[in-house]
Amino acid sequence: MCAHSSGAMGFPLRLLAREVYDRVRAIKGDAAVALITGEERIEPPGARYMCCTVEAMPRDGGDRAFVALDEAQLGADRERGHVFTDRLLHTRGREETMLLGAATLAPLVRQLVPEAEITTRPRFSTLTHIGPRKLSRLPPRSAIVAFSAEAVYTVAEMLRRFRGGAAVVMGGLSPDTRNRQVELYQSGEVDYIVATDAIGMGLNLDVNHVAFAGLSKFDGVRQRRLQPAEMAQIAGRAGRYQRDGTFGTLGGTGKRMGETPEFTEEEVYAIEEHRFAPLTHLYWREAEPRFDSLDTLIADLEAPPNDPVLRSAPEAVDLATLKRLSEEPFAAQIRKAANVRRFWQACSLPDFRQRGPDVHARFVARLWQDLHGGYLGADYVAARISELDNTSGDIDTLQGRIAAIRSWAYICQRPDWVLARDEMASRARAVEAKLSDALHARLTERFVNRRTAILMKTLGQDASILPIALGEDGVLRVEEEAMGRVEGFRFTVDPAARAEDRRMLLAAAEKALPGILGERAAALAGTDLAEVELTRGALRWNGQELARIELRDGGGDPLLHPAREIAALPDGPREALLAALAKWLSVKLSPLDALAKLHHAARNPDAGSQARALLLNLIAGHGYVSREQAGIEHLPKEMRPFLRKIGVTFGALDIFTSALLKPAPRQLLHALGVDRRPLQDAMLPVLGDTRKLPSGYRHAGTQAIRIDLAEKILRAAHDARAKSQGGNQRKDRRRKFVLDTALPVSIGLEADNIVRLLGTAGFRVQRARSLADGAFGPPRPDSWEWRPSQRKQERAVPARPREGSAFAALADLVR
Repeated sequence: MCAHSSGAMGFPLRLLAREVYDRVRAIKGDAAVALITGEERIEPPGARYMCCTVEAMPRDGGDRAFVALDEAQLGADRERGHVFTDRLLHTRGREETMLLGAATLAPLVRQLVPEAEITTRPRFSTLTHIGPRKLSRLPPRSAIVAFSAEAVYTVAEMLRRFRGGAAVVMGGLSPDTRNRQVELYQSGEVDYIVATDAIGMGLNLDVNHVAFAGLSKFDGVRQRRLQPAEMAQIAGRAGRYQRDGTFGTLGGTGKRMGETPEFTEEEVYAIEEHRFAPLTHLYWREAEPRFDSLDTLIADLEAPPNDPVLRSAPEAVDLATLKRLSEEPFAAQIRKAANVRRFWQACSLPDFRQRGPDVHARFVARLWQDLHGGYLGADYVAARISELDNTSGDIDTLQGRIAAIRSWAYICQRPDWVLARDEMASRARAVEAKLSDALHARLTERFVNRRTAILMKTLGQDASILPIALGEDGVLRVEEEAMGRVEGFRFTVDPAARAEDRRMLLAAAEKALPGILGERAAALAGTDLAEVELTRGALRWNGQELARIELRDGGGDPLLHPAREIAALPDGPREALLAALAKWLSVKLSPLDALAKLHHAARNPDAGSQARALLLNLIAGHGYVSREQAGIEHLPKEMRPFLRKIGVTFGALDIFTSALLKPAPRQLLHALGVDRRPLQDAMLPVLGDTRKLPSGYRHAGTQAIRIDLAEKILRAAHDARAKSQGGNQRKDRRRKFVLDTALPVSIGLEADNIVRLLGTAGFRVQRARSLADGAFGPPRPDSWEWRPSQRKQERAVPARPREGSAFAALADLVR
C-alpha cells in the first residue's frame, strides 16, 4: 500500500487496524494516514491512506490507487461473512486490488473473480506438534490461547502464581491497554502471553510456542470444536518467517478449566502440512438495498443470491432489529427514502452489550426516537458518557460499562448523528481507555487474591482438611477468606469469584456444609418457629423456601415437600425439622377446619349427589358460591338441615360458610396459593374500591360488601317484610313495608348503594312524598316491596317446547 500514491486496507479487527495504522503512520506521517473503525475515527484532512475495519471500509474503495482486504476467507463467517463477501466482490483500487486470505478461499475466488491472479506465499518456517504441556513445563516465549474471558483470566492467574505473570490480550481491551500488554511481553518482562483467538488475526509477536487451552468455542449459535483451518490460523502465530515454531495443548488443566483438549492425528497432519478442505460457499446479503419503504428494504436484505457459491447470510443482529422495530407503531411514520436509510443506519448499531435482541432493539428504538428529530444534543450525549465514567465495581460491571461506552463511541462516530461529534467521540474514547485500564488493574488484583492462592495450593488435595467455619454474619470462610454466604440452608458462592473458582469453592464447602447446616436445622427445629412464615404455597424462613405445601384434595392434613437444600440435609436433622414444621403448620391451618368439614361431608355417601354437587361448588369457590352457580334448584329441601349443621348458610344471593369469610381463613387460603383472587387482609365490612373485587365480597353499587354481612342486611329486610304482614297466612309479595336502614348504614353502605344491594335481591323502594310547603313534622318513611326477578320465576318453570316440534315429542317421551 505504501508503494502506491493512495490506498485503503480493511481488517477484521480494530486492534489489527490500529497496529497497521501505527506502522503506516511511522512511514507516511500523521497527516497522511486515517484510522476508521466503528468506535474510533482519526481522519486528517487530505489523508491518502486509510486503515479501517471491514465494516467501516468504503464500498467503492474511496477512489484510491490500492485496496486490500485482509482475512478474506471470513466471507464464510455466519455473523460478518456477508460484509467480507461484498468487499471481495465490489471494492476495487484504481491500480491494484489485493485479497489476502487462506488458500482455502482460492477456488471460490477463481469462480467469483475469474480475472484475479492467485499468488501463494509459502511459509518459510515449519510448525511442529509437541503434544500437551503443563504450565510448569511450557517453554518460554509461549502464547496460551483460550476461548472465553474466564479461561483467559484463569490461565493468566495460574501463570502469575507459577511463572511470575503473563500479559493478557483480549478483543474487549482498548488499543492503548492492548499495546501496553503486548509491550510487557515483547520487552521480556514476562515470558508468556494469554489471549483469545483474536491473536490468530494479525498480532505479530515473538512467539515460539502456541498452547491451546481448549479446542472448542461458542460461535454465537452453539459450542463447537474448532475447524483445522481455524486451529492452523492460531497455531501459525508460532515461529514466523524463518524461525520454526511449535504448537500443542495445555495439559493438566482438566480440574481447573473443565476441559482436557487434544488434537487428533488428522488435525495435526493438516496443520503441519497446511492442507485444509477448500471453502464451498460464502455468505452474501444485498449491500445496496432499496430504501423506498421498510418492507422493500427488508425484502431486499432477505433476497437470495444469484450465484450458486453464495448463500443467504443468516439473520444478523441489524436485520433482526430492523424487522422487530418495523412492527412498532412509530415505524408507520418512516416513509421517505432518506428516513428509511437513516433508520437502517440506526438498526445497524452493533450489539456490543450482547444482552439479547429484545434489549438491543429497545436501545435502538430509543436512539431512533432521539435521532428522528435531528441530531443528538452534545449535553445529552455527554451525560450518557458521564454515567459510564465510573471505575468502581467488579469485573463483570466494568465489562458491561466498556460494552456500553463502545455503543456510544460508535454513535459519536456517525457523521450526522451527534452535535460536537469530535469532542464527544474523544470523550467516549477516553472513558473506554479509562475503563479498560481499571479492568486490567482489577484483573491484576485478582491474580494475587489470597483466597485464590489457597484454593490453587490445595488443588488435588482433600478439601475436608481445610479449616472451614461459618461466622455469625452467615459468611462461610476458609482461613479467614470468604468462600460464600449461607442464607437459611442455601450456600451461595461469593459473587466475586470467577467461574473456575466456583467449582473449587463448592468442592471445599460441600465437605463441611452437611454438618454445619445439620446443626442449624436442629437448632431451628428446637425453637417455636416464630420466624417461619407461610406465603405463596410454601413455608419460608428468612426468605428461603423450606418446603412446599400440598393440601390433599384441597383440605385435610397437608403434605410437606422439602426444598432441595432441606432434602440434602442429614437424615436426623431433616426429619426433626420436617416434623417441627408439620406440627407448626397444623396449628397454623386451624382456621381452615370449616373447609375440612366441607371436604369430609362431600365424601359422605349419605349426602346424596345433589348435596355433594353443592359442596363441591362451595369447595371450588373456597367457602362461597352465588345461588345462580350453586345449582340449588336441584337440592332437596330435606338436605338443607344436613348442610346447615356443617356451617353452610343459604342466603338470598349467596351460599357460604361464615367461618371461612373471616380474615384468618381468607389470608391462609391466599398464602397457600389455593385462592389466587385479590385479598383484603382485614376483611373489612365495606370497601370503597371495587375495581378488583377481593375474595369474599360482592358488588353493592359503587362499593363492595362482605358476603356474610350482605346476607345479614337482606335477612333483616325479609324479617321486616314478614313482620309487616303479621300473622297473614297468605303473604302478599307486593305488600309494601317500611325498612329501617340503620343496619346497612352502620356497616358503612351509602344510601344509593343500599338500594342497589337490596335491589339485587328483589327489593324495590318507593320514595315517600316530601312534606308540603309549610307543613311540619318528621318526613314520611320510604316504602319497600319485594318483587322477585321475573327471569328467576321463569327459570323455576321450564318452558313448554313449541307444539309439533321434535323437542315437544321428546318432552312427551320423557314424561
